[in-house]
Amino acid sequence: MIPLEMMPPLMFGGLVVFMLVGFPVAFSLLAVGLFFGFIAISEGFFGVPFLQAVPQRIFGSVLANDLLLAIPFFTFMGAVLEKCRLAEDMLDSMGRLFGGVRGGLGYSVIIVGFILGAITGTVAAQVIAMAMISLPVMMRYGYHMRYATGVLAASGTITQLVPPSLVLVVLADQLKTQTAAADVGSMYLGAWGPSLVQIGLFALYTFVLSRLKPEWLPAAPEAELGPRGWALWKQCLQGIIPAAVLIFMVLGTMMLGVATPTESGAMGALGAVILAAIRHPEFNARDKIVFRVGMVALAAAALLGAFVAGAKPVVQAALAVLYVCVAWIVFRASHIKPLRELIVLSYQSTMRLTAMVVFILIGSTCFSVVFQGVDGGAWVEHLFNGIPGGWIGFLLVVNLFVFFLAFFLDFFEIAFIVVPMLAPVAQKILAPELEPMMGSPEAAASAALVWFGVMLCVNMQTSFMHPPFGFALFYLRGVAPKEVKSSDIYWGALPWVGLQMLMVLLVAALPQTVTAFLDKGVGGKVESGDLHIEQPVTPDSQPAPKQDDEQPELNFSQPEEEKKK
Repeated sequence: MIPLEMMPPLMFGGLVVFMLVGFPVAFSLLAVGLFFGFIAISEGFFGVPFLQAVPQRIFGSVLANDLLLAIPFFTFMGAVLEKCRLAEDMLDSMGRLFGGVRGGLGYSVIIVGFILGAITGTVAAQVIAMAMISLPVMMRYGYHMRYATGVLAASGTITQLVPPSLVLVVLADQLKTQTAAADVGSMYLGAWGPSLVQIGLFALYTFVLSRLKPEWLPAAPEAELGPRGWALWKQCLQGIIPAAVLIFMVLGTMMLGVATPTESGAMGALGAVILAAIRHPEFNARDKIVFRVGMVALAAAALLGAFVAGAKPVVQAALAVLYVCVAWIVFRASHIKPLRELIVLSYQSTMRLTAMVVFILIGSTCFSVVFQGVDGGAWVEHLFNGIPGGWIGFLLVVNLFVFFLAFFLDFFEIAFIVVPMLAPVAQKILAPELEPMMGSPEAAASAALVWFGVMLCVNMQTSFMHPPFGFALFYLRGVAPKEVKSSDIYWGALPWVGLQMLMVLLVAALPQTVTAFLDKGVGGKVESGDLHIEQPVTPDSQPAPKQDDEQPELNFSQPEEEKKK
């Protein structure tokens, strides 16, 4: 007979064994959950009706979760922008703008990585695009190979933290407890401070290195920089302004409360198609006139709606003109063969990623239901409550644990397996530290989850740069010229991994970097479709015994009397 207190560590150990064998994570989670679920039933830890919670949670909290619809939208947006040469144009113009100073190409890669991170959200696309464009130029100008490969890999991973990051969407979905939640808007607001600090750290490292070892980061020859002045600034603005408009469509509408994350993702996907269309050479003069008319209609609708009372009919007419112009641009995009092929490829990559996420979510749901049924939550809480050092010790152990997990697991797998276990403990330990600055216990509870989630996001960025398993290093190795040694790629990544760990320490020591933009005194709300797990109570406020005909999904903890049977 297996004691109840041994079931959670056995489940966790079994999952580790499956993953070490190399079995797919989604099916590992499902197999371990069902296997230990049958053992728990045979041992009498819970009844067969308890497992009804598995399909109910899959349909209620996964397949019917509107928040998760943002994932395919953001993925499609990034896939389209990956193939429309936006990165190439921005890197070329920024490289010539900063190329005259030592380390100028490094600055341009960091800035473009930040901008692309705010509109693409995919590490692979960013690393590959920037490496193919910038690495040959850096090699020609004499940049040290370790710095060149390191800055390209690090700048590609910026997209993991900069909103609208897919990691933040996934973490917002997983960081929920019975009393608080980290919604997507709060996660995006909380991530802006660390994102800007991270860009500053990268630029500062480049500046210091250019002074300590100027031969590593030489200035570009003046003859190769091309025309200067307004012509160069115009080329830069032609890449930055469309990107800024797209960022506002995605993030601005969400921050202003105009759109939900899913709706802003849909606008971003549509905006990416329009941006790809207007940049294509086959987008002719007539199409450009239609585009300009649409922009004028959009500006008129925004200004009249904001400043003129009683202008609703005019605003509606302007929006109608805008919709017609958008429909025409999408129609033209579907009839330009290269664009049509681009969109089809983007659909396919979006489908593959979305299917992977859904399967991992289904497996993690089965695992988490059984894990909670055998008092896994209490086991995790007891495990981390016993750590000396209070909240500092908790953050230190958790971040080291996630750091080493990132050697072997993708960020999706870490988010779906580890984060739901740690969220209740993190809220309990971290919320009291934030209550003085947030103004209320409810706001502190939600802010604690946001702080914890952003910290994990910064930590999981390193999973893409861990030698020798980092995916960003694999992408870089795949597109780098043959003369670039693998040892240069691995050694070049180490200083940037160190900067990432310094970022984790800064976010842990200074929660104000995350909470500065959050609403004070307002707690996060659990979105519709999320599962509320409440302990039924008797009139005497004592736990009610669990009956077979009760709805098992409402109670994942077992009464002590039943556990002893």
